[in-house]
Amino acid sequence: RSCNPPVGNLATGRTPVTLTTCGQNSTELYCFYPDQNVLHQVSHGCGQPRCTKCNANQPDNSHLPADMTDDFFANPISWWQSAQGVHREEIRLDFETEFYLTHVIAVFKSPRPAAMVLERSQDYGQTWRPYKYFSVNCTATFGLQDDLVEEGSMCTSRYSDAVPCTRGEVIYRALSPANKIEDPYSPEAQDLLKLTNLRLLLLKRQECPCHGSGLVEKPQRFAHYAIYDLIIRGSCFCNGHAEECELANRTAVMENVVHGKCVCRHNTAGDHCEKCAPLYNDQPWKPGDGKTGAPNECRKCRCHNHADSCHFDLSVWLASGKRSGGVCDNCKHNTEGHRCQRCKPGYYRDRGKPMSSTEVCKPCTCQPMGSANATFSRSWRCHPKTGFCYCKPGVAGPNCDRCLMGYWGFGENGCRPCDCARDCDQHTGNCFNGYDNEPFFNIPIGGRIPDLVQVPTTNESEEEWKWNDHEQGFSALRHPEKCVCKEKVLGSVTDFCQMKYAYVIKARILSAHDKGTHAEVVVKVKKVLKSGKVKIARSNRSIYPESWTNRGCTCPILNPGTDYLIAGQEDSKTSKLLVNMNSLVKPWKAYLGKQVSDILRTGCK
Repeated sequence: RSCNPPVGNLATGRTPVTLTTCGQNSTELYCFYPDQNVLHQVSHGCGQPRCTKCNANQPDNSHLPADMTDDFFANPISWWQSAQGVHREEIRLDFETEFYLTHVIAVFKSPRPAAMVLERSQDYGQTWRPYKYFSVNCTATFGLQDDLVEEGSMCTSRYSDAVPCTRGEVIYRALSPANKIEDPYSPEAQDLLKLTNLRLLLLKRQECPCHGSGLVEKPQRFAHYAIYDLIIRGSCFCNGHAEECELANRTAVMENVVHGKCVCRHNTAGDHCEKCAPLYNDQPWKPGDGKTGAPNECRKCRCHNHADSCHFDLSVWLASGKRSGGVCDNCKHNTEGHRCQRCKPGYYRDRGKPMSSTEVCKPCTCQPMGSANATFSRSWRCHPKTGFCYCKPGVAGPNCDRCLMGYWGFGENGCRPCDCARDCDQHTGNCFNGYDNEPFFNIPIGGRIPDLVQVPTTNESEEEWKWNDHEQGFSALRHPEKCVCKEKVLGSVTDFCQMKYAYVIKARILSAHDKGTHAEVVVKVKKVLKSGKVKIARSNRSIYPESWTNRGCTCPILNPGTDYLIAGQEDSKTSKLLVNMNSLVKPWKAYLGKQVSDILRTGCK
């Protein structure tokens, strides 16, 4: 719910500033009519006035501005008094911060002024606006109608009578029937109730009617303003987000003082809870609703514990359909993004840890010589979701630290293709003669390596993972036209026979899978033209391309849904059918099948 701090006397513990004080420079003699005589009718006479002295430097004879705002129960007969003979006097109370005013009561010792103005400032005294004009004759003095005649008028004669000559009150209520406010935190309410300074301008003195022709004392000894008590009721200003306040700057520690710094709730901050707390800017700040009681709390930004603050961004708010506008500031732990939801360039997401972990982003461990710089986002050294590095041509491994099978000469420009039917020595390029004396794959121990290209998760927008103009990471399943390989052509009978292919089949490609360290293609074998040590049945099986690029393509190209003539080598140890750059892979044509069948039957002896 919206909160309201308690109302107290804002004048307590604060000293007003006045233009003059009696006895400032020397001792003054002044006269007044004692309290008890005020109860008598004027016609019965006022009795004898009393005269005494005032000296600001003598504690027993001083009447300082602070006497107006002391405890009126503890010191009921202390008062402030102006110098003699002044017509215009000013009493100003300066607050250290903004407060809300409810009402003002001034109890005069001297007769109340014939003309007076109550004003407030909302900018620490730079500009002033009137709350109320007080006058015996509103029209003659201020050119305003009396509110006794016209309700709601800015002027009143209600508190300007000379009688009673002492203890006459002047009262102002900020909220009156004329000033009806439904929501105390609305802009209209703030304009009326909020203030940083308050001042009383005493413009015209008036004498007590007791001053008759037989007055013994000199009239000027009665010519002063004097006020017993100045009570300013109000509260600290907290926009509906606090119900208690604490010490603000420059305020003395004192009992019953209304402090100005709010103890904010609802995830708000500031002296007046006028903004959201640093990590709670996901929607626009609002004051509490004093009419409905709605708290209008500030909402926490989703920064996954990687930021200490966030700011509200209007464009993000509007783009989300006014659901979320928080942008995290200075993401920590190597994260970035509006919500610190992805790893910075050079780091990748550790899927084994929650997104809120301080160690969720691990540094890429790419071999500098083998990894490519021109990735689809230039500053990414490895894939931000898998940690796999982007390799130069012919380079393999999650860290790009070795040559692909069928390549050799690891260096600045990647690796070069072997000039062999199958694999070659990775350092010298010398061809291997057999197939059974070499291991096939160096697959790390563990589970399935996830595909390099993944669909964004629910929490991530498509925009965050769109490729730019330097496309590198895409699958042949999605973009077959982007895969370019230098492929074997069906040459002369002699060339074909020299390759000593272990198998020749007609097969339909069902699916292709990028396993990170190798590729696997599932095919449906439709015809077996030749087989070697590995038994081949007319059924579904996998074949293994030895060459696949960092573009997510297999070489030669094997597009799902297409029938191919495939001639390649085998690995009898693992019973795997291999496809590499020296394999013959052609879209199936009947004449091509007949041509190869004829060569196999008669050409190769």
